[in-house]
Amino acid sequence: MIRLDIGGMTCGACASHVREALCEVPGVENAEVDYPTGVASVHGSGLDAQAAIAAVAALGYSASEAAAPTQQSPADPSHAVRGNGGALRVAVIGSGGAAMAAALKAAEQGAQVTLIERGVLGGTCVNVGCVPSKIMIRAAHIAHLRRQSPFDDGVAASDPVIDRARLLIQQRARVDELRHTKYENILDGNPAITVLHGEARFRDGHTLIVNPGDSGERTVAFDRCLIGTGASPAVPPIPGLKESPYWTSTEALASASIPPRLAVIGSSVVAVELAQAFARLGSKVTILARHTLLSREDPAIGAAVTAAFRAEGIAVLEHMQASRIVHAENEFVFTTEQGEVRADRLLVATGRVPDTSGLALQAAGVEVDAQGAVVIDRGMRTSNPDIYAAGDCTDQPQFVYVAAAGGTRAAINMFGGNATLDLRAMPAVVFTEPQVATVGLSEAQAREAGIPTESRTLSLDNVPRALANFDTRGFIKMVVEAGSGRLLGVQAVAENAGELIQTAALAIHHGMTAADIANQLFPYLTMVEGLKLCAQTFSRDVRQLSCCAG
Repeated sequence: MIRLDIGGMTCGACASHVREALCEVPGVENAEVDYPTGVASVHGSGLDAQAAIAAVAALGYSASEAAAPTQQSPADPSHAVRGNGGALRVAVIGSGGAAMAAALKAAEQGAQVTLIERGVLGGTCVNVGCVPSKIMIRAAHIAHLRRQSPFDDGVAASDPVIDRARLLIQQRARVDELRHTKYENILDGNPAITVLHGEARFRDGHTLIVNPGDSGERTVAFDRCLIGTGASPAVPPIPGLKESPYWTSTEALASASIPPRLAVIGSSVVAVELAQAFARLGSKVTILARHTLLSREDPAIGAAVTAAFRAEGIAVLEHMQASRIVHAENEFVFTTEQGEVRADRLLVATGRVPDTSGLALQAAGVEVDAQGAVVIDRGMRTSNPDIYAAGDCTDQPQFVYVAAAGGTRAAINMFGGNATLDLRAMPAVVFTEPQVATVGLSEAQAREAGIPTESRTLSLDNVPRALANFDTRGFIKMVVEAGSGRLLGVQAVAENAGELIQTAALAIHHGMTAADIANQLFPYLTMVEGLKLCAQTFSRDVRQLSCCAG
């Protein structure tokens, strides 16, 4: 038998693909691939380890020979992982944004940290979320510009040839690089942090049981614990869906081909980002939105994105639900009230649910809400005062920077601190084109909070940078408190909206008014100058100003 460490697997389906490839290698009689530990056990006669590694690499995963497992008795207390020298013992479940931030901060404060990861180090963001999706979106943006731009009269356009397999190699290489640099190498170089691979569950309020999958269970005793297990794609209860080979974002980002026809069920961030990316890389995309695109935002945002998508040939079917899905002869057929929709591939992007079901939280006295999210206070504390949680496994906004901030504050509080996470000026970006960026309160949210408001919306044909770009799609909207003029929120649909929104976030954080912003110096011919212009509309008609009037 040979054992291989497999890198890059993100779900049980990945393990199945690896097993199938290994079973095709000459001499292999059977193979077992365990996704939580990332270990493959290959059985047969005359086995060639290098041939097995090559078969795995051909799928896009990494593989190397694994060291022989050390046998131990799970009942022997000497195998419990404990801190040395009386240091605070901190257990961290997960290795994504929240978990890594908590582990590093706890180690910095002198704790002996045990980090437990059941799959690939790095969590969702670097492996199957933010990083690979933004790489794909950027490639799609380049393809779109080569095909079409506002300057085609003077710069000849050409229809690009898309080699998705080569793009995927480039994408995976950068993901692997970041995972090694920002996660694996950092953990390897920190003597205060011990990494255990396996599935963790609580035995009681101060003890974890870790199952590595291929050896005896280990006991981890802790003084404090951080739950940072993240979330997984939600799957709606549509008849026929679970029996079909649908994609979540994980499979979509790992696909080595671009389907001729792609249907997308969903209308939030992941759905719209990947829908536009696939369309620009060559798919004929149809979005089935239960309501409207980005329906939780200001209605003008969804309307602007819908108009941009339809102009690119993306079919946006609003107020549309599939009542049944059938997959036959390599085709998806969706039954809706308005007829049938057909596609070669289906992407389900209807949100994410907390990964908490296997933790035995009840044994530790940790409460969850109806969706399975860990209930926490502003200091990341759970109902067990020695157990904390942060990131997507809680009800916090599902952004990696929120998770990391929460993990850091949790670690501070483990040592007696009282750090809290203030989300009143939390910026958010949707990486479509044009981009969507928001911070603070919308008009509707302010009304719900009982705050009287005024608002102004600036169309981008009033922004010199947009005019110079020959792209005036979108708007910038400011919401202020009536009377005081204090900035409450900003919503923007614009090129590079994600780059301008942090200025608005800082303005909200420091209690600035629209007049304060209008009187600041902003560099000319930048999109962020649109904030100044929008602020000026509370007191004047910016159409009557010269280009860079102060």
